[in-house]
Amino acid sequence: MIKRRLKVQYFIIFVGLFVLLPIITFFSYLSRNSGVKPTIPDHISENIIENTLPVVNTMTRIINPFVDSEVTLGKNYYEYKGEESTQINSIILHDNTYLQNNGIDYVSEKTFEVVAILDGTVVNVLEEELNGMTVEIQHENGMVSKYSSLSETNVKKGDLVTQGQVIGKSGKNELAKNLGNHLHFEIYENGQAKNPENYLNKEVVIKKEN
Repeated sequence: MIKRRLKVQYFIIFVGLFVLLPIITFFSYLSRNSGVKPTIPDHISENIIENTLPVVNTMTRIINPFVDSEVTLGKNYYEYKGEESTQINSIILHDNTYLQNNGIDYVSEKTFEVVAILDGTVVNVLEEELNGMTVEIQHENGMVSKYSSLSETNVKKGDLVTQGQVIGKSGKNELAKNLGNHLHFEIYENGQAKNPENYLNKEVVIKKEN
């Protein structure tokens, strides 16, 4: 008799679970999909999520570091695989030593204004022993432009500059005295000097926060 009662009780429990489990599962699903906003754990900042700005790529054309139409090319950048005539014009004689030019020199009989080739931040304003007064600008695309042999500057370290903004004026330096009044201009990518002729008047991708 006892065994029969136990069998009946087990049967009732089994039927009850069989009926209740689907109901519990159904209401659990409704609670998860009811549109209630989940709480953000304390260790995650809502400000970080809300303040994240999308990065937008824009195309910008690099301009020359001058606007005076009388400015001409004085010295080329030295290319190891360049044409012989260009290589000859990219050699600098200083203190009885021939040096390979790691930039471009622009010359003019009169002083001319020097402008920023792109928007950027001034990271250095210094007096170099051979190249003279120098301004370095860091740009959004990771490129650095360097303007040397300046007679004067009107920017300081930390200044934000816009493309075409006047940052100084041409002058003379010890390295290339024979050029007279000129601008020595260099471009760097990842710390490596690049031929400015491959960048000037070309379009580049600039990454900016929208």
